[in-house]
Amino acid sequence: MTKRSLIPLLGLLAALPLAGCVPVVATGVGVGAMMADDRRSTGVYIEDEEIEFRAGSRLREAKLDGVRANFTSYNRRLLITGEAPTEALKARVSEIGRGVPGVKEVYNEMAIAGPIGFAARSNDGFITTKVKARLFDDSRINANHVKVVTSNGVVYLMGLLKRSEADVAAEIAARTSGVQRVVKVFEYLD
Repeated sequence: MTKRSLIPLLGLLAALPLAGCVPVVATGVGVGAMMADDRRSTGVYIEDEEIEFRAGSRLREAKLDGVRANFTSYNRRLLITGEAPTEALKARVSEIGRGVPGVKEVYNEMAIAGPIGFAARSNDGFITTKVKARLFDDSRINANHVKVVTSNGVVYLMGLLKRSEADVAAEIAARTSGVQRVVKVFEYLD
């Protein structure tokens, strides 16, 4: 499959969460395709998925009013995005993330605000799709080595990369329409 033929597929996959088909993508096509060309071992890849699931479960159990948090783990480093109404609740979400077995580091990038609406979340999904498509289209980088997360127009980039690859990924993301800011959460290989 060529990079150009993956772009329409990425668009389709990005639209699936809006239709409620996340489990199908996450457990089927997504896992097999991504693990084939990932710099993490299969065990770490699966552990990252478990970390995300456990953090989300613990957050639901905590029943924190007004908190919308998303957990993204890459190489056991946990990125938290979303919104919390107070600094204290944001700190509580960090504690929840740190308490998940296997988490090495927590990056809490939650905004102090009320939860963003459906339109903003949909736009974030569209921005993520555009950034991933542009990464796939650029021969200077392997897009499968970069995890893209967008929250309220801010793009977070994760992965195991050389510094030169990280700079290319950040440049591509920054030049994508709709991106307000780019935050690098990379682990560097050099």
